[in-house]
Amino acid sequence: MSFKNTYIGTIVYAVKSLATGMKVTLCEFFTRKVTEHYPENRKTLKISDRHRGVLVMPHDDEGNNKCIACGLCQMTCPNGTISITTKSVTDEETGKSKKVLVEYNYDLGACMFCQLCVNACPKGAIEFSNEFENAVFDRKKLVLKLNK
Repeated sequence: MSFKNTYIGTIVYAVKSLATGMKVTLCEFFTRKVTEHYPENRKTLKISDRHRGVLVMPHDDEGNNKCIACGLCQMTCPNGTISITTKSVTDEETGKSKKVLVEYNYDLGACMFCQLCVNACPKGAIEFSNEFENAVFDRKKLVLKLNK
């Protein structure tokens, strides 16, 4: 029978464990705190570039986006937050049919920000922005139409 399994050994082990916890607590007590005073420092707040806030679809000056309506983002989304509506349009010159994006809906309330949709997009048509103030009273307002 070892000393650790005895009554006195258990007490010694408990005191050592308590001393270790108190040491960690005292070290944290004297370290400098990094508290953000959020609403007051909104203008000077620096958010990391890697922060995933809201999925956006950048548009150029004419209002066009890079989306080719392939549906890869919708297929790779693990919980179905992206829904794409497309239609087939036949090109008059070549006679070939082509998919055209009609509606791109994104449910921010169900998104888990995994970035699989952004990685799957072959044209880089969608990306995450740094916007983080998304509080609303009605969950229906979290369903966004990205191709405005």
